[in-house]
Amino acid sequence: MSSASSTQPWNVHRLPRAGGRVFLVTGGNAGIGYFVAEQLSATGATVVLGSRNPAKAEVATASIRARVPGARVRAVRLDLADLASLGTVAESLQVERLDAVVHNAGVALDDPPRRETGDGHELMFGTNHLGHFALTRWLMPLLSAAPAARVVTTGSFAAKSERLDLDDLQSRSDYRPKRTYGRSKLAQMYFGVELDRRLRAAGSTVASVVVHPGGALDSLTPSRPPIHVRTTGTRLSAAPAALLLQGKHAGAWPAVRAVLDPAVLGGQLWGPRAFGLRGEPRREPVWNHLADPSVAARLWAASRDLTGTDFDALSD
Repeated sequence: MSSASSTQPWNVHRLPRAGGRVFLVTGGNAGIGYFVAEQLSATGATVVLGSRNPAKAEVATASIRARVPGARVRAVRLDLADLASLGTVAESLQVERLDAVVHNAGVALDDPPRRETGDGHELMFGTNHLGHFALTRWLMPLLSAAPAARVVTTGSFAAKSERLDLDDLQSRSDYRPKRTYGRSKLAQMYFGVELDRRLRAAGSTVASVVVHPGGALDSLTPSRPPIHVRTTGTRLSAAPAALLLQGKHAGAWPAVRAVLDPAVLGGQLWGPRAFGLRGEPRREPVWNHLADPSVAARLWAASRDLTGTDFDALSD
């Protein structure tokens, strides 16, 4: 990955061409993931939506094709809560190389009851973190086959105020949905930072970048019917929030830049420009607690054991 600065200032509305490249977006059928996929499709790249719901993925691909003439977009079935199914994802992509994967898919539970995946892991931690952890290992041969592939992990601004409980990663002792969600996203971000450190140590050409969307609300997101419909009333009521927050189309910008901009380097953290909540993407310092290598190492070991995933040969 080049360390040279872009010759032109980054413009979220004039993205560089990426014809011939292949990108996978997990959870690309809705929310921020949809807009990541839509924006990347406009570059001429092949974009694959990873979704556990084929019907929703079909609707999303149709929406992108309607908005992006000539879009090269398709979908594969991807269920991050089912670890055993992830080993077949790389083959189902039917490509010789993968230029980037955007780890975007996520589960957020508003209701109090704690739920588990079929593998017995707390649902948010198991899907948001463990699923992406295992998926990355299965994709590594395809990523390594690309000249300078990127793993882009989408965290959350909510993770900035959270800390991991390494003795209760599955929230068995103290489960609170919002906190458990924030910690699952923090675990993802630790993974992204630690992955890049290990990739550099292995001499890999793959780089890992961490991003977050800031404050991205449905009420500030432009309509993409039937995926998302914003009424006039919703738009008017959300107007005050637009002073500090943004829509999910803008929340996609840091991930899109992390995929496309040669000035973005592995190990970096990117988010919105204004207070980390809204605006065009910029690099920001890696949060102090996110830079703790001892926490990252313990989380990595636990994730390896919980998923049965061997990352020893990262350059495979």
